[in-house]
Amino acid sequence: MQNIHKILIGIAFSPNLKANIFEAVRLANMFNAELVGVHVGAKSQQKKTDLTALLSAADPLKKSFKAIWKEGNPVDIIIDTCATEQISLLILGALQKENLLKYYVGSIARKITRKAPCSVLLLIKPSITRVPCNHIVVNGLKDDRTEETIKTAFLFAKHIKCSKITIVEEVSQNELKVKVSDDKTLRQSTIKKERLKTREDQRVKTILKDINCNDITINTQSIFGKRGYSIGHYAKVKRADLLIMNAPNKLGFLDRIFPHDLEYILSQLPTDVLIVK
Repeated sequence: MQNIHKILIGIAFSPNLKANIFEAVRLANMFNAELVGVHVGAKSQQKKTDLTALLSAADPLKKSFKAIWKEGNPVDIIIDTCATEQISLLILGALQKENLLKYYVGSIARKITRKAPCSVLLLIKPSITRVPCNHIVVNGLKDDRTEETIKTAFLFAKHIKCSKITIVEEVSQNELKVKVSDDKTLRQSTIKKERLKTREDQRVKTILKDINCNDITINTQSIFGKRGYSIGHYAKVKRADLLIMNAPNKLGFLDRIFPHDLEYILSQLPTDVLIVK
């Protein structure tokens, strides 16, 4: 299970900077973590003054704040800073309704989530005043990394005081292997779905045995469909406050041609997203 001891926030002097800073400060205090801010661009006295003023307006930090100013490629600088500062959580403020959305969420977030040595939190709706997190959706797909991701979801839930977690088990339609053409094949498909659902529920229960789930309501939900797209759609429909996903494996040539499951999430963020490394 991951412990969050040091948080990095990417500082862009955009309309959302104040909200992003306030969110980062709150999370740092909730996890009792150090906070580091990195600005990719020229350092100026005005920017330093503006940043100091924002930090003064936010809640007092329990631990230290460190500002880093570097010029160069945003992806390289953020990745290098994560490594040199031994960051455990990187926060990226994604601009949801502005022209920079495609830039930040599309190119930078994709590259960073593939290369970052730590977990990445994408904020699409940062708020100056705290908005409680009431519902976390986490992937429960069959994967070597899923147990760690589910454990991290419970760690997050306890620190941010979220009382409801839904574990979504995405099952590929290919696993059904029943083409529905009449009542008989419909029954076969229904039976197959129930068996797959029982199998997935049992696998998740095995993971949950070793987790302290006190004070958290847990739901499991099997979804048959396209991986990545299905859970993103579910999180949006259920108005989840946070979606937690496995980080992608190292992607090969074919993954660059055909979208990886996380690409669906990043291309149209349904809510704030935590990608667990």
